[in-house]
Amino acid sequence: MAPAPTPGPSATTLAAGIAAIGFWRLSAVAAPHLAALAIMLQTEGDFGGRMGFVLAWGILNCFFIALLRRPALSGALSLTLVVVLVLLSRLKHAVVQMTANFVDLMVIDRDTAAYLFTIFPNLRWNVVGAALVILPLMYALWWLDPFRVRRLSASAGLLACLAAMTGVGVYWPDEAWRGYYADGYLSKFARSGVTGVSDFVNYGFMESEKVTAERLKMPLVDSCHVSGRRPHIIMVHDESSFDIRQANGVKVPAGYGGHFKSFDGKERKFLAESSGGASWMAEYNVLAGLSSRSFGRFSYFVTRIASGRVERGLPLALRRCGYTTISLYPAYGAFMGAKGFQTTTGIQHFHDARSLGAKGIEPDSFFYDKAVDLMAEQPVNTPLFTFVYLAANHFPWENKFRPDLLTSWRAPGNAPVVDEYLRRQSMSAEHYANFVANLKKKFPAQPFLIVRYGDHQPEFSSNLLDPGLDEARIARKFDTFDPRYFTTYYAIDAINFEPVKSPAVMDKIDAPYLPLVIQEAAGIPLDPSFEEQKNIMLRCKGLFYACKDGAEARRFNRLLIEAGFVKNL
Repeated sequence: MAPAPTPGPSATTLAAGIAAIGFWRLSAVAAPHLAALAIMLQTEGDFGGRMGFVLAWGILNCFFIALLRRPALSGALSLTLVVVLVLLSRLKHAVVQMTANFVDLMVIDRDTAAYLFTIFPNLRWNVVGAALVILPLMYALWWLDPFRVRRLSASAGLLACLAAMTGVGVYWPDEAWRGYYADGYLSKFARSGVTGVSDFVNYGFMESEKVTAERLKMPLVDSCHVSGRRPHIIMVHDESSFDIRQANGVKVPAGYGGHFKSFDGKERKFLAESSGGASWMAEYNVLAGLSSRSFGRFSYFVTRIASGRVERGLPLALRRCGYTTISLYPAYGAFMGAKGFQTTTGIQHFHDARSLGAKGIEPDSFFYDKAVDLMAEQPVNTPLFTFVYLAANHFPWENKFRPDLLTSWRAPGNAPVVDEYLRRQSMSAEHYANFVANLKKKFPAQPFLIVRYGDHQPEFSSNLLDPGLDEARIARKFDTFDPRYFTTYYAIDAINFEPVKSPAVMDKIDAPYLPLVIQEAAGIPLDPSFEEQKNIMLRCKGLFYACKDGAEARRFNRLLIEAGFVKNL
């Protein structure tokens, strides 16, 4: 006769076991996972996002268990990191309209932390207070946790979750446009880690040819000999500005369009490398004279990455020719590493919002007046390069900016957002005209070359250009760099100076060529790197990164690396 089966544990035995372990100790293990489940259901909207969340949660837990062997404490630490990520991601989205990305960790720097503590002065004390609360709780969990997990098992789980996350990252890759939506914080962060690490391993931060037999000739220190008068050069960053007549059916006020014309009556096109935001990409283009697109998935962080690494650009070229270089910046200098980047490219005197005394978003007239005051302080015989970075036309357009200004304005009858955008453009045109008049009055005999550009189109432009397209089809147009979504304008003006004619001053240019156009129009001799870039410009008819599917840009980047202008990328 077969032996009787051994009976399973009775309900009484299980209850006794639970009582022995203790309800609170089991709760300490389960609570973090239940809280994580609630966060996932609230922040992740689709299957791919939830799968990414679960795998990221598994990675965190297995990592801490492999270190500590205690599942309760590991769950609490994992939950703390997830909550911190969600809070920081929401904070970042509130400031720059984009959620946290794994690349934020890859390029973390002192400026970013300084910026956060500057705009949120109580954040430091909040961090200290949170630490005082969390540390005792973590110690209590260490003491309460009755379970121990083998490190080998935890390591196996960690590797399995990492492998699965890699598969999810490949099948549901991180798409840059999703970063503009305030959801999916953990899954997007995790998937961006897969793509970010993969891209970094493949080509580093910046794409370049692996080898080239060519070399740039290094410029001599005294090789800049300008014929004729050197004009003061002013470059104006015209925030979110483009000719809205590119969209059908938009009503514009009388006289609209004059702001986009140059001294010779031409309207010239500027192909930006971002649309709807990320002004710092254009900042990189027009100062370094290079393409943010060469940074691939890292392009959003281009100024932070380039700071201290890209020692080439318009300000440095002009300093070689005796110019003093000044920048007026409408935010804190630590924002996106602006101060570090601009000084790396040759800006000698960087004035941010704090040093200028700006109180929030200021009208264009504020920065123009400050520029005139700073120019008046410089020696008369020293040519100046002044970078004026405007911000009044920044989103949101749902609210009326400075209703006390331009009181004669009458809305043409578009959607309220579009009419407010047009009102701000009219204000910009009026303030610019006053700026030019002020220059003529304050500096009656001095020559000026003024170049303005629209850094990107406003965030609502895609709805005007292609009304009725769904989100996915619009995203594809962004991903393929549809020129209609990236075209703004650049304009050249002059005071007491005749801009030099050059084949480089084209009617349509890619953004990285603007420093070359400015030097050519000002009659400044080009250094070898800009001479080579001019050859590319003429050969590619105004295209840069898009020429030969990026081959020309990669080759040029390698030349700059070999010449020592670009380091550690």
